Amino acid sequence: MTAKPHRSGAGAPMKDWYDAAGVRGGTRRTFHRELEEGLVFFPPELVPYLAHEAVRTLPDSASRELTVRHLYQFLLSATELETRVVNRGAELIAGNRLGFEVPRSHRLDAYRIYCDEGYHSLYSLDLADQIATVTGIPIPRWDYGGFVEQLDLAADTILPDEPVLAHLLQTVVFETLITAVLNEVPTNPAVVTAVRDVTRDHARDEGRHHRFFAGFFHLLWSQLEPALRTRVGHALPPLIEACIAWDAAPVRSSLLLAGLDESTADSVLRDVYGGTATTSRIGTVAQATRRMCESAGVLDLPAVRETFAAHGIE
Repeated sequence: MTAKPHRSGAGAPMKDWYDAAGVRGGTRRTFHRELEEGLVFFPPELVPYLAHEAVRTLPDSASRELTVRHLYQFLLSATELETRVVNRGAELIAGNRLGFEVPRSHRLDAYRIYCDEGYHSLYSLDLADQIATVTGIPIPRWDYGGFVEQLDLAADTILPDEPVLAHLLQTVVFETLITAVLNEVPTNPAVVTAVRDVTRDHARDEGRHHRFFAGFFHLLWSQLEPALRTRVGHALPPLIEACIAWDAAPVRSSLLLAGLDESTADSVLRDVYGGTATTSRIGTVAQATRRMCESAGVLDLPAVRETFAAHGIE
């Protein structure tokens, strides 16, 4: 990536980090089963396969375990993505290793985000471990490395000669996507209190991260040569799609543990996560990322708007 003189930017999203960040003054969230009777571990409406006819026939105990394992998947995928994807990009910014000079305020904020993401990973695994201990529902030995490898393969395919840029764009995309989990779980009184609290803690930090990376993207975009801008504009939709893609392996594993046979589990995955369900999810989750691209002028490049539309990002 060819360097150009940088435009300075303010670090306003992170200015109150020492007072507001969870890692600075947060409370360890603890789960007490005796105080949580009657509450759910995850909102059923956010576990899409629970409504499938093949899953509805399972006993209540199996449905409960599916919900708990879905929570595990949410928490443990966060530990992987925060440390292996987001922090990789944050470290590149913090270390000033982008091919152009980064304002010191951005570097400091990137280090703050790096600390946040490590803490998110810690308390996500901590809560999963607490719930597994109290409920007796073990955390499956899921390997999220395959999903991370798929992300990197997609990035290498889309921008094969720009690895640093591809990693930065992955980070920007992940930190600007908006999911229903962070929005809805904290305010749902039917959900276990510790889960609501951890999700609320996470959402507060991620709101600041979102604003930082949306601003950083404008700075990054300003450094790209015109030809590279066009390539990136067309690369962003498939990159966004790869970041939003369902990691179906843990879901399949959980369905098998619940008692479904392999054929039925595969059928559930096709019905719930295939076809229009994927397209609809991309269009919803990527709206804030699309607005960021629109404000930077990405969609004004030739045929880029059409590329976004072709991937369901309109």
